[in-house]
Amino acid sequence: MRAFRTGLPALLAAGLATGALAQGPVPPVAPARPKPAAAPQPAPDPAFEAARAAFEALPEAERRGLQDALVWTGDYNGVTTGAFGKRSFEGIQTYQTRTGAAPTGLLTQPERTALKREAEEARRAARFKVQPDPASGVVVGVPEALLPKKSAIPGGTRWQSTDGRVTLDTKSFPQGETSLDALFERAIAAMPGRKVTYKLKKPDFIVITAETAGGRSYIRYAEGPQGIRGFTLGYDRALADKVDRLVIAVANNFSPFPEDAPAPTAPTTATGPTPRTPASGLAAAPAAPPLPGVQAEARPAATGLLLGGGRVLTAASALESCAAPRIGGAAARIERRDAAGSLALLSAEGLAGGAPPPPPPLRAEAVSEGEALLVLGAQAKGRPSVAPASAAVEGVYAPLQPGAAGAPVLDRSGRLVGLVARFPTAPRLIAGVMPPTRYAVVPGKAVAAFLSESGLPAGAGKDAAKDAGKDLAKGAATTLGGAAAPVLDAVVAITCAR
Repeated sequence: MRAFRTGLPALLAAGLATGALAQGPVPPVAPARPKPAAAPQPAPDPAFEAARAAFEALPEAERRGLQDALVWTGDYNGVTTGAFGKRSFEGIQTYQTRTGAAPTGLLTQPERTALKREAEEARRAARFKVQPDPASGVVVGVPEALLPKKSAIPGGTRWQSTDGRVTLDTKSFPQGETSLDALFERAIAAMPGRKVTYKLKKPDFIVITAETAGGRSYIRYAEGPQGIRGFTLGYDRALADKVDRLVIAVANNFSPFPEDAPAPTAPTTATGPTPRTPASGLAAAPAAPPLPGVQAEARPAATGLLLGGGRVLTAASALESCAAPRIGGAAARIERRDAAGSLALLSAEGLAGGAPPPPPPLRAEAVSEGEALLVLGAQAKGRPSVAPASAAVEGVYAPLQPGAAGAPVLDRSGRLVGLVARFPTAPRLIAGVMPPTRYAVVPGKAVAAFLSESGLPAGAGKDAAKDAGKDLAKGAATTLGGAAAPVLDAVVAITCAR
């Protein structure tokens, strides 16, 4: 259980805080000065690399299943994305040490079987059930052994422990009932004896954790076409070692707007004064009938780079299960793929807007590990997100969100380093956010070769790339927004028609 003793707030601070996408400028940096010779990079750890190679050779569902199992055995406190990093390596080592095996970080087949068996026993003991909640419209995982008491509350459902020391509430507000801003302000409002330990506010969701002398709380709300939905979990801090892992499991399995979930229904048993969510200070609002005929907005299946002439470049992996891609409301077809199966060129007639900006200049030289980069990811509405990133071995390390396959990766001078090659098909998010993860990148040279073969311009040319590098040295592109600005209008969302 060592991995959980830091508690949920520490998990959120380490994962979610770094996972928030930076939308504004970063502090300016001074013009480049001569630097001393870089210290030699430490040699890769052979044990880690061997463990990573073995883990990543497994199917994605198996990888996520193993991480989820490590959560349930108390050996891992990260998000279950299927990507292998230091936390996964150390979690496996912790499990192996605890079970008397050599801590190699590489799970053998018998160890994987034993791990899954132990995790399944823990799930069964908790009677953890992922279930739709008709009262709020969400899908939520409930540890029913800990929370056997179930009752209706306005706009949602309450699950509670027998002694009342742990409470999980789901909650929904119809459109116009309240706003995320109002809920956020109420949740972070100063209260005697209560300290907000983490707060995150994005356009479509909020997350807040808080502590009192005797309790902890976790609050998450998301906004969509159907209104606002979320859950809160309050618990006695003396139970943190037991409940923290369950909070991770609840967050990993929570879906505020599931496609096939029933519409929220008004409770039939809750009467009397409006109940309050334990430890959160948020009063439940009266339930109301759902809005008829509202459909969830389509999420981007991928990010594309607009090249002009109705053509869009993206990662081929994002189209593997997308038979009918669309761009800006226009039907698109796959015009061609590269020989490696990494890139795809889409053609769509009738794309709205004028001529796109010229493609970003390509970066010729390789990036160095740890170099500051940025990634532009399309969103369902509004301008693309700008995520801070760093170069990693064979890829990029960044807090990306669903739909990031095909997203342009730029250096801080605005030169194209490559495209994000693939995004997990079924990511597990914590409070709607994917913490920083390593992603493979289709390198800029491959992009240039593919565009050249397709008879399209492969960037703004060597002179422009050199100029961009000189501008960076002069301090011209010292912010995320400054480096991303020339490319933002060329980043488009690719959706899949059903």
